[in-house]
Amino acid sequence: MAASTTASSFTFLSSNSIKTTFPLTNNTALSFTKPKLNLFSCAPSFLINPSFSSNSCKDFKRLNNRVLCSTLPAVSTTTTNYEFSNGSFEVELRLELGNVEVSTRDIFVDTDENSLLIRVKQSGTTRTLLDTSCLYDKIKPSETIWYIDDDHLVVSLKKKDPELNWPDIAESWESLTVGVMQLLKGTSIYLVGDSTETNQKIAKELAVGLGYTPLDTKELLEAFTKQTVDSCVVAEGSNAVAEAESSILESLSSHARTVVSTLGGKYGAARRADKWRHIFAGFSIWLSQSEATDEDSARDEARRHIQEGLEGYSNAEVVVKLAGWDDNYSKTVAQASLSALKRLILSDKQLPGKKSLYIRLGCRGDWPDIKPPGWDPSDTDETSSES
Repeated sequence: MAASTTASSFTFLSSNSIKTTFPLTNNTALSFTKPKLNLFSCAPSFLINPSFSSNSCKDFKRLNNRVLCSTLPAVSTTTTNYEFSNGSFEVELRLELGNVEVSTRDIFVDTDENSLLIRVKQSGTTRTLLDTSCLYDKIKPSETIWYIDDDHLVVSLKKKDPELNWPDIAESWESLTVGVMQLLKGTSIYLVGDSTETNQKIAKELAVGLGYTPLDTKELLEAFTKQTVDSCVVAEGSNAVAEAESSILESLSSHARTVVSTLGGKYGAARRADKWRHIFAGFSIWLSQSEATDEDSARDEARRHIQEGLEGYSNAEVVVKLAGWDDNYSKTVAQASLSALKRLILSDKQLPGKKSLYIRLGCRGDWPDIKPPGWDPSDTDETSSES
């Protein structure tokens, strides 16, 4: 079987309104979010009809370090009038102070690696101009510079990663969709997990935000077979469905700029560790139900799932855990997914290029340890890895 890969980013979504990100290991980030999810709902998905030549599931087998983030919105400000610019080594923020005379003694700028708080004292009261506990990326707080320019406050923040382009000052849905799209470099995304409907909904949100094409293996399978997945299971068995979806994933693995939602539950190919050969062509996000209610239990659960690797989903590179589901919070889940995906790619900026190479070499199942051209997995005695 293909060499498997462990999750490198983790996001948890539960029932209150806090989001935190902190490392599980040196290369693993855990993001803990509580967006008041408490019931399950589903939504329609996007369908592209492939040109297949058979109507049986069986025939498919022959087809080819700690970051704190506030609740959304990430920025609290009493003024919407600010200008943001991204430079090679720093980002600059210009905020309007208004017509009231203000001195430097009335300005308070507090920063750490991940947050920015700007307040101004006017007429005996202190007003917050901007407060974000989740900057788009880390800064060097000791090198922060600010000054008053006429009726504007100018704040210059030194970027910790000078190569990273900041779309905006804070991490938000808008900045993440722009920033992650640039980082992905066309690499596709696969949504896996126990709920087909949840996979569909989040895939559609991500596709709209990133400008990608949403694809749905369930609808592709049902359009081809002219029957529902449940009917296919009854007629031909769950193994036939998994093989059929695996063939669909093979045909989609060469596509760029797509978000693919996969079958959930016990019938899907993604649940089987030996069916991930073509899912590795893109970045995989595991949408997983959880009973955890706090950061510690979420972190422990994530580590346990990664270490045990009892099902194929543990091959995913990003894990998003849900303590419930509500259709109204689908964008919150999608944003958390992008946040974790951003951290994954920033931990190794060569990942999109490696994915492209993996596809060009034929998705042979050697991810993440890509072998030289000409390597054939059938010529080696590899033991399947579940982790």
